[in-house]
Amino acid sequence: MEPFNELMQQIRACKVCESFLPLGANPVVQAHPESKIVIIGQAPGLKVHKSNIAWNDASGDQLRKWLHVTKEQFYDPKLFALIPMGFCYPGKGTSGDLPPRKECAPLWHKKLLDEMNQVELILLIGQYSQRYYLKGKKHENITENVRHFKEYLPKYFPLPHPSPRNFIWMNKNDWFTTDVLPELKNRITAIL
Repeated sequence: MEPFNELMQQIRACKVCESFLPLGANPVVQAHPESKIVIIGQAPGLKVHKSNIAWNDASGDQLRKWLHVTKEQFYDPKLFALIPMGFCYPGKGTSGDLPPRKECAPLWHKKLLDEMNQVELILLIGQYSQRYYLKGKKHENITENVRHFKEYLPKYFPLPHPSPRNFIWMNKNDWFTTDVLPELKNRITAIL
């Protein structure tokens, strides 16, 4: 596990894009060589930046409900790796947080995933991870990626962001609750 620990130390000490970050570099990541499920989200929000705990906000509460897991399960790195597209809080934009920094995923994702040989499922949360990982296989938008989630299995499972801001999307797309979430819960339960 020594090379993995060294890699995690390098990530946590990363300052590649610090000059672009309003609160400085503070990479937030959770992973273990035995992680079974990888959750690739966007970037830490302000609350996560301050607590240094991934998904430690309302979005995380909603995501855990979707997955039907406890906080203890969710924060067990042997079960879940929590790897954002951008490891640090990017700052505030006009309509929410800025997009994740583009340096992180190419610099760190492959190195991390190559060290985790027990991964059974990768959840792609939101547009940035889906654009990066689905490349030529993706549909024209998140709604269609999520609607056609079975096309990406068994490796990937695309999901919308669980932000409270997305409740309107969920209300418009009731098939997400009736068709997608039960399948997601079943897969998570089978893996855990």
